[in-house]
Amino acid sequence: MTMTKTAAVAVALATAPGLPTVFTTGFISRIGAVSAQRNHFYMTGSMGLALSLGTGIALSSGRTTLVVDGDGSLLMNPVGLIMAGARQDLPLIQLVLDDGVYDSTGGQCSPGRSVDLPAWARACGFSRTHTVDSEEGLEKTLRSELENLGAPVFVHCLVTADTTPPPPRVTDHLEGITARFSEFLQPQT
Repeated sequence: MTMTKTAAVAVALATAPGLPTVFTTGFISRIGAVSAQRNHFYMTGSMGLALSLGTGIALSSGRTTLVVDGDGSLLMNPVGLIMAGARQDLPLIQLVLDDGVYDSTGGQCSPGRSVDLPAWARACGFSRTHTVDSEEGLEKTLRSELENLGAPVFVHCLVTADTTPPPPRVTDHLEGITARFSEFLQPQT
């Protein structure tokens, strides 16, 4: 396994550039914010709620939504799996970047590698789950699922921690992020 979180985010954004995308709080949000797109929502707090927010966006907009989450965030609040998995028509891809640590808070080990996260997702109703550990595998999986998305999909992406310092914190205020993202979600007339 040689794919870093930064590489995984880059692959996801290149493969699904126009989707409403929710980034969990912490380093993943900071990595995503480097590209600063109007279709991106950056959680600047509320650890564990990215999937719940993404589920609401997919339900209310009917648009395929990408949630870029972390193992620690998902472990903190797995209720999002239950809600998303209960909706077999939900156009959502849950991408969990699992490096086995709470990287944003100092690199403490998370129990993520001792929990079968795809099995959790299946138990909650996700009919399709994948585990990938390379950039090629991630791109192939996302492309395939985007072509045939008809139900929520769970992608467990095994990554290594980045060796370079993370990008700076998201400096936009939550109100500005929300306004820009809400404008993006408005139906085109």
